[in-house]
Amino acid sequence: MRHLLVDFARAKHNLKRGGGAQPVSLDEALVLSPEPSADLIALDEALRKLSALSPRRSQVVELRYFGGLSEEEIAEVLKISPRTVRSDWSFARAWLYRELNQTSRQ
Repeated sequence: MRHLLVDFARAKHNLKRGGGAQPVSLDEALVLSPEPSADLIALDEALRKLSALSPRRSQVVELRYFGGLSEEEIAEVLKISPRTVRSDWSFARAWLYRELNQTSRQ
């Protein structure tokens, strides 16, 4: 699902001129933003970096953000405890927030 959304966003973004990426707030993940294509591209790039740093935390973000799974469902899929899911989600959210804010300032 992530790849489909990102490919669509890239295609849409390529049709436009200019336009910088807007930071994505993961706390408001379910709220549609005014620039979803730019947000998805920036999020995809940040998730790639996070995946290199911590693949499991990246999976937690994908399952929660793109898959809409609950903490318990993610724990079951990844064969980890719900507490570990909460910890990974908290770390990943903070890391992505920092990464996306650094990207938007450049």
